[in-house]
Amino acid sequence: MNIQDAHKDHLDTDFKEWHKSPLSNPPDNQCVEVSITKDAVGLRDSRNPDGFVLVFDHGEWEAFVGGVANGSFRLPTPS
Repeated sequence: MNIQDAHKDHLDTDFKEWHKSPLSNPPDNQCVEVSITKDAVGLRDSRNPDGFVLVFDHGEWEAFVGGVANGSFRLPTPS
C-alpha cells in the first residue's frame, strides 16, 4: 500500500479490512475497495492492492458520497 500525503499524516491510515461492492464485475474483478479507520477512509484499485491509496477524512468522504448521490459528477451531455 502506497500512501503519500503530507497533509494527512495525522490520520489513522492503518487500513486492515478492505471491502468491495458485491455488484463489482466478477469476470474482470475491476472495482475499487474501501477501508475505514476511526478517522479516515481509504480507496484503492482492487486489481492493484499494493498501489496508491486515496485517503479522505470522514468529512471529505461524506462530501464525496453526497456529490455522487446528487449527481454533481455527471458528465455533461454532448450537444
